[in-house]
This record gives sequence, structure tokens and C-alpha cells, in this order.
Amino acid sequence: MCRTIPTTGIIYQWDAVIALIQRVIDASVSIDGVETAHIDAGLLALIGVERDDTVSTTIRLAERLLEYRIFDDASGRMNLDLIASGGALLLVPQFTLAADTRTGRRPGFSTAAEPSRANELFDVMTACCSEVIANTQTGRFGAHMQIASINDGPVTFHLRTVDRD
Repeated sequence: MCRTIPTTGIIYQWDAVIALIQRVIDASVSIDGVETAHIDAGLLALIGVERDDTVSTTIRLAERLLEYRIFDDASGRMNLDLIASGGALLLVPQFTLAADTRTGRRPGFSTAAEPSRANELFDVMTACCSEVIANTQTGRFGAHMQIASINDGPVTFHLRTVDRD
């Protein structure tokens, strides 16, 4: 997967793009009261990019979320990934996932990537996933969005990944 996107940069030990993924029956994004993206059954993935994230870690996370087995097989067990399930994908950039919430009563955003870099890596994620999932929809980077979803299960997972190199 994602062979057309070159990897660059040095990967440090804990660099990790973040994804909060939900198995959904229906999900959509609206901006200024207008629906701009919509999927039926599939996966809603909220994506957070941290300061030291790289193209390589972004590609690895894209592969994980596409191959994460959270869809039911014929026996009702979570054995199918998004690809095998035939579901759609809605990717939504969400910088608040990169917040530092370890102390205090207010999130800090010093761990989040600069907007231009985060947008670049979100585009890498989108391109990578679009190669595999024909119905890949996205939110709009930097926009104030309203996200609607019907979580199926509920099934929700927090994914982080580190580069294997």
C-alpha cells in the first residue's frame, strides 16, 4: 500500500500520528450548514498530527487503519478489515487529538504539528487511503466542522503507530 508516496526523514523513537477510529453505520461532515462529505457503513477516522510526525509514520498509520480488523465476519467476530468489509472511509483532520492533556485543566497544543505540516501529512493520509478505498471522503483542514455519526457497536479505537525502520 501507499507505494507511490515516498518516505523521507529520520524517525525518532515515539513519533506517531494519531487516529481515533469508529465503525459507523453513517457519518458526515458539514461546514457552514452544508454537508460536504458523507459515507454509509464504514470507518470514521479522526486524525491528529503531532510536531515530529513524518510521511513514513503517516503511511504506516494509514496502512494500520485500513487493515485494522474491526468489522464482523459471517460468525459475528471482528475479523474483517475495512478493505474486506467493502466499507467507505471518512477522514477528518482534528488537531485537538494532538493536545497535551497530561496536567492542568486546559489542553496545551505545543505537541501539535504546525498547520502547514499537519495539512501536508493529512493529504498524504488521504492519498494513501484513496489508493485502496474508492469511497474515501474527507473533512476540510482548518475548517470549523460539524461531524455527525452513528457508531456501530459502539466500536471505537485509539490508534498510534511508530515507524518500523
